[in-house]
Amino acid sequence: MDVPSLEDLGDLSGRRVLVRCDFNVPIRGGQITDDLRIKAALPTLKYLVDAGASVTVCSHLGRPKGQPDPAYSMDPVRQRLAQLVPGVALLENLRFSPGETSNDPVFVAELVAGQDLYVNDAFGASHREHASIVGPPLHLPSAAGRLLQREIEVLGGLRNSPRRPFVGIMGGAKVSDKLGVIEALLGVVDELIIGGGMCFTFLAAQGASVGTSLLEEDMIDTCRRLLDSGANIRLPMDITALGPGGKIGDPEAGGEVRQMGKSLPDGWMGLDIGPGTAVDFCDVITNARTVLWNGPMGVFEDPRFAAGTQTVAEAVAECRGFTVVGGGDSAAAARQFGVADQMSHVSTGGGAALELIESGDLPGLVALRNAQNS
Repeated sequence: MDVPSLEDLGDLSGRRVLVRCDFNVPIRGGQITDDLRIKAALPTLKYLVDAGASVTVCSHLGRPKGQPDPAYSMDPVRQRLAQLVPGVALLENLRFSPGETSNDPVFVAELVAGQDLYVNDAFGASHREHASIVGPPLHLPSAAGRLLQREIEVLGGLRNSPRRPFVGIMGGAKVSDKLGVIEALLGVVDELIIGGGMCFTFLAAQGASVGTSLLEEDMIDTCRRLLDSGANIRLPMDITALGPGGKIGDPEAGGEVRQMGKSLPDGWMGLDIGPGTAVDFCDVITNARTVLWNGPMGVFEDPRFAAGTQTVAEAVAECRGFTVVGGGDSAAAARQFGVADQMSHVSTGGGAALELIESGDLPGLVALRNAQNS
């Protein structure tokens, strides 16, 4: 996965550099509520500025459907960027043009016009064949930014040379969304912990009744195949469930919350791993030398069903091994429970992290390796 680095661009004094960042930050009422992704790009931007380059950044924000939309204006990002790195220009939202997602050569030509060099520091978008990701390396000497290089180093190391025992923790809603990465991980981890909504399809494959919990019936045979393969897969032994009449995210709506075994009665919905399972999972995590966590153990946004995810998050944070949070909801959970700073690495790209682990490469990395200077 070797790609050109910033140092490979040579003397940057007076050079005009287009930098693709991932500034898809949460904005409420015109104010950025979390500027982590902007700060993550600072090492690259400051390196370029300090080296005398003229820097222009481009990024997407939200899903404006290929046309200008004031709700997705980059103005709040531009203001914050000016505070952090004065003198760096920021283009308007890339997705205001349909040419971004369609990888239109005309749009690529507009992006690179007047630029001398290109840097990709948008790991979270590098799994997409979008114009700003795969287009510029066709025209300009190109390199990976500091953030992108760090992600490659960490996630590539998980695939190729993890310290053992290596424990994977997978959560989230659906097996079908993560089947590829589950199968890839089973080839390298010593143990795979499975929680979240996807655990109920695995439990159903073992013959458990799952009530009204999330279930992918067409994936039961696949889960049974994985369980019968001899792979070391650890599933919940108890569940925190919501009774009939209850509503997720609304405790006032009623519905009893109860700890149950791994089989649930009709009308009950499993929404978190139970306390016994949390302790069991933590015992495995504590003894690991490498941990990859991707996906919450339950609906942690609802306080009634946050305990499992919080317990696992704290166990990963306290683990003395090398700990990686695979972006997305698990990164949000780590921040919510105040343990993100205790992880060895928190990925900035959930989907990109999973695709890199699954396939070992990304379109954005291929483009950099094929650039004229590599």
